Amino acid sequence: MPIGPEQALAIASAGASARIDQPVVAQFKVGEQVRVRNINPSAHTRMPRYVRGKLGTITRDHGVFVFPDSHAAGQGEKPQHVYVVRFTARELWGPQAHARDQLLIDLWDDYLEHLR
Repeated sequence: MPIGPEQALAIASAGASARIDQPVVAQFKVGEQVRVRNINPSAHTRMPRYVRGKLGTITRDHGVFVFPDSHAAGQGEKPQHVYVVRFTARELWGPQAHARDQLLIDLWDDYLEHLR
């Protein structure tokens, strides 16, 4: 259910977290190379367009959180793991990017796929 501006301010002021204490099995492991799914949902998503279809490496598992895409659409919390995924700048922006530059992005299970 959507919240109003006053509720949002109260939640943000209290330092609320979307972390959930549920025993959800992680789909990926630290050190694993993954591909970001190349999807184009019609609604808002927290998956940046510039990482879609790109290869990255899981560097950390933050634990289980509410999946914001389903929650915002009124489809439930759909708890899942959130990972820090490291991308090289060249993977994201091509050979003109600096070879040592990297970008770290937090991504949910549903945004990622195993390499085949």
